[in-house]
Amino acid sequence: MNLLDLEPKYADYQIAMRRLFHTCPEASTKEFQTAKLIRAELDKMGIPWRECGMPTGTLATIKGARPGRTILLRGDIDGLEVTEQTGLEYASKNEGFMHACGHDCHISMLLTAGKILNDLRDRLSGTVVLCFQPAEEVGKGAAAMIADGALEGVDAAFGIHVWSDVPTGHVAVRTGPMMAAGDEFEIEVFGKAGHGAMPHCCSDATLMASAIALNLQTIVSRETDPIDTAVVTVGMLNSGTRFNVISGYAKLIGTTRCFKPEIRARFPEQLERIAKETARAMNGDAKLTYNALIPPTFNDADMAERVRVAAKKLLGENALYDYPPSMGGEDFAYYQEKVPGAMCFLGVRNEACGAVYAQHHNCYQVDEAMLVKGALLHAQMAVDYLGLECQ
Repeated sequence: MNLLDLEPKYADYQIAMRRLFHTCPEASTKEFQTAKLIRAELDKMGIPWRECGMPTGTLATIKGARPGRTILLRGDIDGLEVTEQTGLEYASKNEGFMHACGHDCHISMLLTAGKILNDLRDRLSGTVVLCFQPAEEVGKGAAAMIADGALEGVDAAFGIHVWSDVPTGHVAVRTGPMMAAGDEFEIEVFGKAGHGAMPHCCSDATLMASAIALNLQTIVSRETDPIDTAVVTVGMLNSGTRFNVISGYAKLIGTTRCFKPEIRARFPEQLERIAKETARAMNGDAKLTYNALIPPTFNDADMAERVRVAAKKLLGENALYDYPPSMGGEDFAYYQEKVPGAMCFLGVRNEACGAVYAQHHNCYQVDEAMLVKGALLHAQMAVDYLGLECQ
């Protein structure tokens, strides 16, 4: 049996599901309508499920006819606070929210894979766990589901992320680091407010915060080995109330990214030292709050090779695309800390259908024709891992 032969049977369902979920993106941890729709589809298929980790997390199980190993297939379900400007007929109906990172694709691919594998369950040896995970964008969903037993009895995990920088018809996968650790920091800056015409009587928190934002860049340029990779980004700087008032308080919020645990471990001390000493030099003070969100996404060598083999079965010998490690983060990393796992990028970039915008862009689109291949890749990984010969 060749799984490619099943593509015509499931392609329409895949696209219909993707468009359905694209209309109703929801904020992380609040994916209530999304979870309701997922569970309704699972009920139609007769696949048992349970709430897991959060009220919006769903863990479904497909048991084969014979005992064997267990593989978890994961799809994240949350949307983003982005106002969609694609003009699509099935554009978001939830104002201010959009599936701008492809999680609608992830939901629909996993549902379609579930439909395929459920139809094949009499030939399976082992168990497939379908993990519909909330709150990936805030780095909380995977840990919550693991704490609620999502990995109990699981031998391996696999995840797909649609990716706008990989051309359609290709899959990118690496052994080792695939995506970076991603943490969040907040720096509060304390000065002395006063009249804008009398700076000598004040300690300007806006100026301190600006200097801190610049000085933080020396963590990468002067405190990190040039051979290694790291990012320190200040994404928000808020200060001041009006044009002629010197602010006594400012706040910076940002993120750090890296691949090596030892670099990640140094970030809190470096951020705090630079923030405090910069503020102190300008007669102020600073306080750091550091939130460790997600570790690096590190692909197991055996699982990564399984992805390569499965991709070639479905997309041909030229299926693989050499894509460098991404500084983006993924809380799929938490599953990989517990069991061997692999995350791959499914190429959805296609100029012919306007799929040229980056993840998180308000015009983000994908090559829908490729998504059924993603569903088949989920299924191929499962049947290969469980020992079902399909070719």
